[in-house]
Amino acid sequence: MRELETHNLRVLIANERKDRLALVAPIVGALGHEVIAREIDVKDVGRVTARERPDVALVGLGESSDHALELIEKIVHEAACPVILLLHAPDQGFVEEAAKRGVFAYVTDAAAKDWQSSIDIVLRRFAEYHDLEGAFGRRAVTERAKGILMERHSVDEASAFEMLRDRSRSSNRKLVDVASAIVDGHPLLPKHP
Repeated sequence: MRELETHNLRVLIANERKDRLALVAPIVGALGHEVIAREIDVKDVGRVTARERPDVALVGLGESSDHALELIEKIVHEAACPVILLLHAPDQGFVEEAAKRGVFAYVTDAAAKDWQSSIDIVLRRFAEYHDLEGAFGRRAVTERAKGILMERHSVDEASAFEMLRDRSRSSNRKLVDVASAIVDGHPLLPKHP
């Protein structure tokens, strides 16, 4: 696995309570990270996330659990960074709801000294998640390309894969790039030679 930079991060913090934002920002700064945005409004957090592209987001539970869950959903929807839930005290029910919406971890105020360890773990899991997501995407493209070759050339799956692999080698291109070209171009090809 490639080495991740987990220091000097760009951090977005979000909470409906300004006083909580004011408490969290110095802790994040003391960890050596830069707070790039402090968001309160649900309507703004998605746009800010897309514009600022933070490395990680910390979302606090304020007065309303619905507000916090909406913040999480907006940030996760942008898929720009992992989200860590900040709680004043453990709340298993809320953690479960937040997990359904895409948080990668939670921390409590009491464990502020452990936040960096949590951030390190979350960033690794987020990178693994995106690597896995990419692998599934590449696999899907390859499978679609094999299906197209099987149909167009009346060959079995193994032969279709051989065709892909041979073309990849002869053109010195990645197999997924060859597969993508087939998938992208197949509507232009005749049904049968």
